[in-house]
Amino acid sequence: MDSAQERRVRAVLVLGGVPQADLPDGVQQVRLRLLERAASGREAPRDVSAWAAVVASNLAMDWHRAKRRQERLGERLAALRQPAHPSGEDSSVLSVAVAQGLDELPDAQRQVVVLRFYADLPVRSIAEQLGVPEGTVKSRLHTAVRALRARLHEDEVV
Repeated sequence: MDSAQERRVRAVLVLGGVPQADLPDGVQQVRLRLLERAASGREAPRDVSAWAAVVASNLAMDWHRAKRRQERLGERLAALRQPAHPSGEDSSVLSVAVAQGLDELPDAQRQVVVLRFYADLPVRSIAEQLGVPEGTVKSRLHTAVRALRARLHEDEVV
C-alpha cells in the first residue's frame, strides 16, 4: 500500500467515525488483510486502492458495532446497579468490578456469561441459539466464572 492509498484508508476510517487514536491500528489491519490475501494464494485485487477503502469501511463498521455492544452492556450493568439496601456502596463496588472483569473476558466467554446470568437463559437455550454443543457453553461459563472470581479476589472485592 503506497502513501496515497494509506491516506485514502485513513480518510475512510475517519469518515467512518474511528477515533484518531485508533487510526494506525486500522491502517495496519488493512495492510494485514492485503498480506493475508496474498499469502492465501488469491490474486491481488485489480484496484488495490478501492479494495483497501472497502476493507477500511468494513473495519469502521466493526468498530462501531463493538462500541455499541460495549455501551449496551454498560447500560445493562448500570441498570443492575440498583442498591439492594440503603448503603449500596458495597454492591456498587462489586458491580463495577464485575463490569471491568467482563470487559477483560474473550468475546465468546463474555457472551455466555451475559446470556446465562443477565439474560437468565438456560445452558440448553444458549447452546441452541449459538449453534454450539452444551458442553462448549458449560466450558466457556466455567472458564469465565473462574476468571471473574480470580479478578474479584485479586481486586480484593470479595
